Amino acid sequence: MADKIKIAVAALLVIAGLAGFYVLSESATIVRVGSVLAGLAAGFAVFWTTAVGKQFYLYSQESVAETRKVAWPTRKETLQTTAIVFAFVVVMALFLWVVDASLLWVVKRLMGQGG
Repeated sequence: MADKIKIAVAALLVIAGLAGFYVLSESATIVRVGSVLAGLAAGFAVFWTTAVGKQFYLYSQESVAETRKVAWPTRKETLQTTAIVFAFVVVMALFLWVVDASLLWVVKRLMGQGG
């Protein structure tokens, strides 16, 4: 029950920060942005103390550890793959252009507008 209350308080703090942005419409932009950031920071701090927040922190740590295990492609492999994708896109664009132009020609001929 306490976690649900903390989550509700965290949500209300974020909403208060956003509301402050509009309530302070006559203030400088930095003050308005500061209101949003303060609401987000306060909401995050309260959410961090909940069981869900702690589980999220553990999940994020495990995600970072798994990311370090990934065999990332080299720069050369990335550039080659990107070049292949761009070449395929160009080929498909040309193919679709030919099909579209052909269908347009056929439709015009069928409607008696072709010369």
